Amino acid sequence: MKTQWNIFIAFFRVGMLGYGGGPSSIPLVHKEVVDKYKWMNDEEFGDLLALGNTLPGPIATKLAGYIGYRVSGLWGMINAVLATIIPTIILMIILLTSLSSIKEFDWVQGMTAAVIPVVGVMLAVLTWQFIEKAGKGMGWIPAVILGGVVFILLQFLSVHPGIIIGVLIVFALMKKDKNDQLDKQKEGDPS
Repeated sequence: MKTQWNIFIAFFRVGMLGYGGGPSSIPLVHKEVVDKYKWMNDEEFGDLLALGNTLPGPIATKLAGYIGYRVSGLWGMINAVLATIIPTIILMIILLTSLSSIKEFDWVQGMTAAVIPVVGVMLAVLTWQFIEKAGKGMGWIPAVILGGVVFILLQFLSVHPGIIIGVLIVFALMKKDKNDQLDKQKEGDPS
């Protein structure tokens, strides 16, 4: 029961504080799952985030569903997803009923403006952690080259991110298949 409570609280906090959508939720999920409860390590979280980004739909609910299932099975998954979406549902009902009457207040406009740099810093920290992981895993030169190529494709050539992700997945699968074949050849080679 304590595990279910921890899952609910962790993802409820993410749902309440993830102002700005999925990108702002990712560092919050990381903080809860990796740093606080230690349900995963950084590498596992990075792999999960990469996989979650290849699938359609909101990233926060995908992360919650997988992590909840991993920690506590089907009930953990249901608990985590509900904990993630309940704050949004409640806040949307409240805000939509009162938005037109409060959107002109300075404090509302200030709150909206202040969130942007906070989310930017949270994403920058998470980005740096992934850059470090890529540098350690692939080597710094290939990681920087791949990052530069992807940046050019996205920013200057306007290639859809889904196409880039798809191509990289196919490339990774082909490389894995080639490595598996080499491993089998080494096992079969008596020399």
